[in-house]
Amino acid sequence: MVGETNWKECYLSGQARWDTGRRDFNLVKMVKKTPIRPCRMLEVGCGTGTNALWLEKQGFSVTAVDVTAMAIERAKIKANKARLKCRFFVADFLKQKIKGRPFNFIFDRGCFHHFESAKERAKFAKNVALHLKDKAIWLSLIGSKDQARQIPGPPLRSVKEIALAVEPHFEILSLYSSWFDSDMPLRPKCWVCLMRKRKLLDNPLR
Repeated sequence: MVGETNWKECYLSGQARWDTGRRDFNLVKMVKKTPIRPCRMLEVGCGTGTNALWLEKQGFSVTAVDVTAMAIERAKIKANKARLKCRFFVADFLKQKIKGRPFNFIFDRGCFHHFESAKERAKFAKNVALHLKDKAIWLSLIGSKDQARQIPGPPLRSVKEIALAVEPHFEILSLYSSWFDSDMPLRPKCWVCLMRKRKLLDNPLR
């Protein structure tokens, strides 16, 4: 997983090409066309808050976290200017419990895929489950291994790697190929993975 210092350097150098200032069209499509209704939600790896602020405008009550303090500072400035009530926090999602859990919906755009080992990805998925109510929804945008490229870009994950990580906590409702909106010369392909938390007898939130 990329450290906080590396993310900060990306923002300082202007190399945060994922930070386009545009709401993600994959997220917009899902919110508009699926049963994701305004609710209490969490965005993990929110960056400078573009998607969190759009979700707040749609009626969601948004908590958003990122490991990079500089990104959160910028997100708070945006929220204040727009007079929106998003709650932004600096947090390491794998090490901290996020205030306000359990949530009805969790969104991450390119956070899950940054964990290199299968063990870390499984831990991330389990933490998502711990922060969700039973039968609540997780939407994850994940770099796709179906794209062979010669230039740097998001980490690449296979469908198998995704499925192994999210079991047994989630049922995959849909998984299809799309791309990340970015300022990169070649649009990076991604998986759009919509999941529902299974109701487990050993749910630790009970």
